[in-house]
Amino acid sequence: MLPLPGSPASSWAMFSARLRAAFNGADVRVGVAFWLFGLINNVLYVIILSAALDLVGPNVPKAVVLLADILPSFLMKLCAPYFIHVVPYSLRVILFALASAWGMLLIALTPSYTDGGAITTKMAGVVLASLSSGAGELSFLGLTHYYGDMSLAAWGSGTGGAGLIGAGAYAIATTTIGMSVQSSLLASSFLPVIMLLSFFLILQRVPTRHRTRTEQHEDYSAVDGNDNASEREDQGLLSDPLGGSAASGKAPGNSSASWAKNFARNLRRSRGLLVPILPLFLVYVAEYMINQSVAPTLLFPLKSTPFTQYRSFYPTYATIYQLGVFVSRSSLPFLRIHALYPPSILQIANLLLLTCQSLFSFLPSVYIVFAIVFWEGLLGGLVYVNTYAEIRDRVPNDEREFALGATTVSDSAGITVAGLLGLGVETFLCEWQVRRGKDWCTKL
Repeated sequence: MLPLPGSPASSWAMFSARLRAAFNGADVRVGVAFWLFGLINNVLYVIILSAALDLVGPNVPKAVVLLADILPSFLMKLCAPYFIHVVPYSLRVILFALASAWGMLLIALTPSYTDGGAITTKMAGVVLASLSSGAGELSFLGLTHYYGDMSLAAWGSGTGGAGLIGAGAYAIATTTIGMSVQSSLLASSFLPVIMLLSFFLILQRVPTRHRTRTEQHEDYSAVDGNDNASEREDQGLLSDPLGGSAASGKAPGNSSASWAKNFARNLRRSRGLLVPILPLFLVYVAEYMINQSVAPTLLFPLKSTPFTQYRSFYPTYATIYQLGVFVSRSSLPFLRIHALYPPSILQIANLLLLTCQSLFSFLPSVYIVFAIVFWEGLLGGLVYVNTYAEIRDRVPNDEREFALGATTVSDSAGITVAGLLGLGVETFLCEWQVRRGKDWCTKL
């Protein structure tokens, strides 16, 4: 961990030295590849959420889009860690790119709701893109096991960049440039090609290229030589409750009995992940309740804002939030936190504060809401990257690939809960405002 400059145990010289050490020996190709993996795997998800209002219209809760965008991903992350290891990474990446592109084409080429287009067809495209994103996240996080700490830092920064680029580009394209929603979504359907280029041309795939299916169950080789699995095996999060390491012994064969034994072992390993999963779950419940249910009702009189239409509030909030996420998800090489519950609690406080603002309108300026939304993004991104960094630090080397993939279910579970709760919350908040003479939420 890098101490902040000016802290008692630090100085600018020490901070600079540790900063150089953090990047010492980093492979540029690995960093670029994983940054692009994070960017492309998440950017379509962000674009879909940013376009939620345009996809379903003002009379349908935006949480419907959220659920279609996250529930398939959640189910994929819940089930796939127990069997996806039998699919080679190269084939996975091809399938992810095809599914993402096909999903975005379905969304883009279906006429808008104002022209009689079926919302269900658009939601089918959202579901397809969601399945690809969920499988992609658990796969690429598992892949960081082979490429060292910098790959995780690059992945985290890329996912943060996806939020900023996705929300910002959509807002600029549809609000500033004046592109149609259909054209903006159609252009985004070509982005998965970058994922293919990153994996097959940029990334050096030596660590996994020659691994057989049997070897995938054996003890993994450490990338950087700093991990000592034999010393940490009994100290990790995933020690087998039945005694010994869950991955000890020889790799199972291909028989159904061996597969069932391995599946049961993975289930036991999952129980040890509750410690890092809970803070990430809580922070995602809070921030997605804000983003999809509360934010559409955080409106002010237009003359006191930089906007000319009420539709502009929602994508602007999304862009500011994603800016905060990008900053904090890019902070891993410079700042590490180990206590994950405090930022989760602060995120819940943000939810309560902004809900009260929606109900009682006590904040005098939209710029204060901008600052709170940016802070919300900082907290969410900070918990995300540090959760996976804790797993890399605390989980034994031979358990780490599974743990990194299985933990992805926590953020999707949190978003799913937020989506289900948000189905009623946004409607309630809007009706509350209308009854008090503020019908702005009906003009989106």
